[in-house]
Amino acid sequence: MVKKFQEKFLKLAIEAKALQFGQYVLKSGRNSPYFFNASAFLEHGSLKSLSEILHEKVNDIGLKFDMVFGPAYKGIFLASLLANEMSVNKNVPVCFNRKELKDHGEGGALVGAKPNGKVLIVDDVLSSGLAISESIKILEPFDVDVVGALVTLNRQERGQESEKMASEELKDKGIPIYEVISLNDIVNSSNIISKKNLSLMNEYRNTYRGLDV
Repeated sequence: MVKKFQEKFLKLAIEAKALQFGQYVLKSGRNSPYFFNASAFLEHGSLKSLSEILHEKVNDIGLKFDMVFGPAYKGIFLASLLANEMSVNKNVPVCFNRKELKDHGEGGALVGAKPNGKVLIVDDVLSSGLAISESIKILEPFDVDVVGALVTLNRQERGQESEKMASEELKDKGIPIYEVISLNDIVNSSNIISKKNLSLMNEYRNTYRGLDV
């Protein structure tokens, strides 16, 4: 059953044009009937609503962590939004990575707080799981416990190493995935998505969905 904060997110994503329907070619080469671009929230004036939704998800699952890590680039603002929303009750440090190393100023590959304690990775979309896997490698040299990854959308597609969903592959490695919304949730939202788009998305899901085991 789709929860209220998930419906709120889906409506917000459509209104902000973060979630669009049509014909799109993904990095994987797959033709997709939908496309998600979290950066659209940045020009829509919906950041407060988005930060509240992220916080609601964290509260819904009772997740405890000391700081957040946002993979460059979209994970940076999402992690910052969550940390800011939670700052009313506690300080949540933020760390993110650079895609290009800096050899002057503070230098290094990371910006913000030094990774420490229980870390939650926050990113926009889970497709193959590559971005999350790269984040884990970045955090490996530090004394941290990665408690999981929170994504706004889980496409529930096959991962990099098997026929399993990327989220299942990561779970097997000890990294649970928490999503605000999944492809299943979108397909089950017949009161929000048109029948035509639902049909196309359902067909896409049946073709590319990974195994949920």
